[in-house]
Amino acid sequence: MYLAILNPRRMKYTTEVLIDAPREEVIKKMDDPENMKHWQRGLMQYRLLEGTPGEKGATMELHYKMGKREMVMTETILKNKFPVEFHARYDTKGVENIQQNFFHEEANGQTRWISESEFKFQSFMMKAMGFLMPGVFKKQSKKYMEDFKAFVEQGTSVADS
Repeated sequence: MYLAILNPRRMKYTTEVLIDAPREEVIKKMDDPENMKHWQRGLMQYRLLEGTPGEKGATMELHYKMGKREMVMTETILKNKFPVEFHARYDTKGVENIQQNFFHEEANGQTRWISESEFKFQSFMMKAMGFLMPGVFKKQSKKYMEDFKAFVEQGTSVADS
């Protein structure tokens, strides 16, 4: 499900996925940074910059390769109330992305992961991309969620492809 509010400087939308696993298992896999390579396509490396891993205020540098393009992103944890919610800010050249993630236990032992994304664009190029191609951002967010779902449910790793 997508809900988009477009503005040349910012974009908001919500994505969600239903994972066929208990919330405890979902959170255990999400909370381990070593697992990121299994569901975040293009992740080459990460390193802690400061703080205690997983705690509010901790920062991590993430290096991605997407096609021929390399990107460095800084993650700052804004709130960690696992197993219920996890919020972080991701900064890269020309873009700030705030992710608010919520994890709901379903009656049948499944977990509903709802992610609210807000992108703030600083550079002209990124403002244009956000305005002209909002689907690219939404598609990427949904793809990460689907890859995480496959990792949890089947043990499928994007690192193998």
